[in-house]
Amino acid sequence: MGCGCNTKAEIPINKGVMRKERTFLMIKPEGVERGLVGEIIGRFERQGFKIVALKLSKISRELAEKQYEEHQGKDFFDDLVSYMSSAPTVSIVIEGENAISVAREMAGVTDPKFAKPRTIRGDYGIDVQRNIIHASDSEESAKREISIHFE
Repeated sequence: MGCGCNTKAEIPINKGVMRKERTFLMIKPEGVERGLVGEIIGRFERQGFKIVALKLSKISRELAEKQYEEHQGKDFFDDLVSYMSSAPTVSIVIEGENAISVAREMAGVTDPKFAKPRTIRGDYGIDVQRNIIHASDSEESAKREISIHFE
């Protein structure tokens, strides 16, 4: 009689739903100024994501307001918009399996003081508002933000 034990080595299988999707990323002015663009893009490429759109630009105040409209009325909104429109940024669209959730995980939590090592914010972030990278937080946000920055 068997003991009910599985004597074969079990390999963990990701049982989550794998979805090919696109998401929006933006390397903020500090990341561009500090020369981190190549390192950040490389992390996403090494993770297996395909870069499908990329541009370097100095966004207008109006575009920054549209990008962060969900924060309008909050005490940090004006500073955030001023910062984002102060110097060049790099806007990126990546594509791959579970791109939205994986990109958010790779970015790390918003406040770099609490971001884990080996995340972009954990390794390079200095300040909560100048935290190196923006990553869309949902499919709806990704679609909206892509349409704002790319035709």
